[in-house]
Amino acid sequence: MKIFRIQTQDGVFYACDDNGAYRVITLDLDTGDISETKDVYAPEDVSLLAPSRPTKIVAVGLNYKAHGQEMNEKLPDEPLIFIKPSSAVLKPFGTIVKPAMSSRVDYEAELGVVIKKTCSQIKAADASDYILGYTCLNDVTARDLQSKDGQWTRAKGFDTFCPFGPYIETDYDWQSKRVTAELNGKIVQDSDTRQMIFSVEALIAFISNVMTLNPGDVIATGTPAGIGPMQKGDTIRISVEGLGVLENAVG
Repeated sequence: MKIFRIQTQDGVFYACDDNGAYRVITLDLDTGDISETKDVYAPEDVSLLAPSRPTKIVAVGLNYKAHGQEMNEKLPDEPLIFIKPSSAVLKPFGTIVKPAMSSRVDYEAELGVVIKKTCSQIKAADASDYILGYTCLNDVTARDLQSKDGQWTRAKGFDTFCPFGPYIETDYDWQSKRVTAELNGKIVQDSDTRQMIFSVEALIAFISNVMTLNPGDVIATGTPAGIGPMQKGDTIRISVEGLGVLENAVG
């Protein structure tokens, strides 16, 4: 099932696709249980929001070998994780705002994983029980500040620096999926999740043994090679095979 989060004149709801329209659903993020309602909205009456409301986004650095090489970084022996705040979340078609204190803001195409129930100190073999679904994600980064600071909180944490969506797909096998970024119509990143160093299951197990993951939290699983800068007026499109297209303008 494709799970959307929509804004309508009547409020904010979770919804599923209903022949191009949006049928409201009830979603229990503690269990992942979903039930459909009778309420349906036409596309013209809906604005898409980010498909979950995470308490945090846990992102993974250097999880593709080729990206580590382009960054001239030694590949990690265990997952390299950092936090993007919930205030960084941006909806599909929203505008990524370049901060005045940065001269270079980059796109990073990633597979996102959405957690469905409280997850703490689990094993990789049990990770699938805690996954609601998967989504496209752009780990926007102020590259100059990342280099300047030597740690990543400021560079990764600006408002609008975590677009994800347009939906969460609950029925999905993450393995062997194409990951691309398209800047102004030109493909600038093009890889495959087979190139990931640490699997989704290994990441969830590792992170959950560091911190509790809450329902709706998102794991950004790392970006492949091909990162680069965005300018005001650009359009960036992130695509993960089978998960639609996440499109945002840069302003």
